Amino acid sequence: MARDNDTFEQQKSRMAKEAGFIAALDQSGGSTPKALRLYGVEESEYSGDDEMFAEIHKMRTRIITSPHFASEKVLGAILFEKTMRGEVEGRPTAEALWGAKGVVPFLKIDKGLEDEAQGVQLMKPIPGLNDLLKEAVAHGIFGTKERSVIKHADRDGIEAIVTQQFELGLQVVDAGLVPILEPEVDIHSETKAEAEAMLRDAILSHLDTLEEGQDVMLKLTIPTAPGLYDALADHPRVVRVVALSGGYSTDEACERLSANPKMIASFSRALTEGLSKGQTDSEFNAALGENIDKIYAASA
Repeated sequence: MARDNDTFEQQKSRMAKEAGFIAALDQSGGSTPKALRLYGVEESEYSGDDEMFAEIHKMRTRIITSPHFASEKVLGAILFEKTMRGEVEGRPTAEALWGAKGVVPFLKIDKGLEDEAQGVQLMKPIPGLNDLLKEAVAHGIFGTKERSVIKHADRDGIEAIVTQQFELGLQVVDAGLVPILEPEVDIHSETKAEAEAMLRDAILSHLDTLEEGQDVMLKLTIPTAPGLYDALADHPRVVRVVALSGGYSTDEACERLSANPKMIASFSRALTEGLSKGQTDSEFNAALGENIDKIYAASA
């Protein structure tokens, strides 16, 4: 599904202005076994990566095709590569999201984290990135997501992580996509609040170097100090600031997010909390609908 400029602008306007949240359906090789266990699929039920990803695709398909997963409350969805290349009810996944649901598709592009240094974990190199970005455009993907992690309030480390995020983000912009920069602050960090203040300042500094048309999104841990990221949300180069749940329960993540009205949710584990392969469709849809309603309310 090739994307035209009118579609891109329509999607960008939706992401910038409309109420709702972004569903994170992008578990990769390292996080998929845990996600499947929480869904009720044990490792003994599949063998090898192909079968594992087939199982997670079934779960994602069940979520996407649920009547509760709709554009009224879900603005976008972040996909893993194999999900983008797969199909939902006979249609390419991105096409099924946008064409059938009105949900804007994103692609996770990072390949994991380096070992911790200076209190942070930078992203590993992304081989074949240009080809992947071209493929994403051909699939009708709107934007990308790239995650790195801050463990401690180290100013040099945080500057390094923000620099890397923006360098990658500009490659994504050059490919015609909108990047979601995700320098996550570990919710268990003993210096979380200090790290978040340093992160805000570093991001603002880099945002001020961007030119018109070099627009980005930000995905950040819900800050300890409510409203800390309001200045980021108000910056002219920022389409939207979204929040990751970071290991908080659905209820706690929603409570914390509701204190930050200029952020909307982009939750993964909190979205799928309480979902199980063994549920009937009615039970599954009810549980998913309850999570969606909570996250939407917190985002509104």
